[in-house]
Amino acid sequence: MLPSRYNRENLLRVLRDPRRITTEFEELAHRVDRIAAERVHPREEAITAMDEEWDNLLILDGCRFDLFEDHHDLPGELRKVQSPGSQSLEFMRTNFVDRTHHDTVYVTANPFVTHLDDGIFHRVVNLFDDAWDDDLETVPPGAVVEATRDARERYPNKRLLVHFMQPHYPFIGELGRQLESGALAPVEDLESKTGDSIWRRLSRGDAEVSEETVWDAYVENFDLVHEHVADLTESLDGKSVVTADHGNLVGERLWPIPVRRYGHPSGLRVPELIDVPWHELPVDERRTVEPDPPESTADVSSETVEDRLGHLGYV
Repeated sequence: MLPSRYNRENLLRVLRDPRRITTEFEELAHRVDRIAAERVHPREEAITAMDEEWDNLLILDGCRFDLFEDHHDLPGELRKVQSPGSQSLEFMRTNFVDRTHHDTVYVTANPFVTHLDDGIFHRVVNLFDDAWDDDLETVPPGAVVEATRDARERYPNKRLLVHFMQPHYPFIGELGRQLESGALAPVEDLESKTGDSIWRRLSRGDAEVSEETVWDAYVENFDLVHEHVADLTESLDGKSVVTADHGNLVGERLWPIPVRRYGHPSGLRVPELIDVPWHELPVDERRTVEPDPPESTADVSSETVEDRLGHLGYV
């Protein structure tokens, strides 16, 4: 039986606007590719980050394994693992929902944490409200480092789960800011930037910049956050691990329908999205941690959350 949307009314819409055929094909291609990818890379093979051994888990949002492998210079051992999600909220739900981690303080720049129930962690430190940079339209890595150091001092017997927004879009380096300012793209393309990330513009074919330029801006974002992560890990005691919640597609053709894809669609288990780094830094002595009842978290308005997600490229 055909889906209910295949009806006379929608057929007339297609006749009035043939571009709808392309949109429908892309949606169908995504469904087919998603089903095929799930069979090749079943979710059961993914790592559960909260069950691993660490005292400080530093998450780089949207960091592909190959990006990390080619550009990091941290000491320690790197291995490739599979994330349970191709998007942040999928990663969070698998690792956090229906569980309690009262021995952990979650310092996060990612607004999706507001989709989780209260009481999962001992404390959640939301940075996407007060630490949001209106010019960069994200939380810069320096603010995450500062908040993490404050949390380490305030909660000496807790694990630290630290979620940086970079290298995730928007790009905040010199090249990346040129890309967003209009220096590398027509100003008219940027009139409604909220929810219209570079990945959407590349998908539509109106980005006016090459994939190579976008990749360079992506690497630049990684280099910026890497510098802060390297500095932070030198001052943290216990066992530190650097990982990512998911990766990012930059024009790869998927299988079996070879449409070019960009960004990180949910539910799409392809290597560029689910292969992430798991880098364990050298450790001399583990931290002693213990659970305590959860502390309350300051509320963030739904309007603020929607605004932040929009600037991060989510509609």
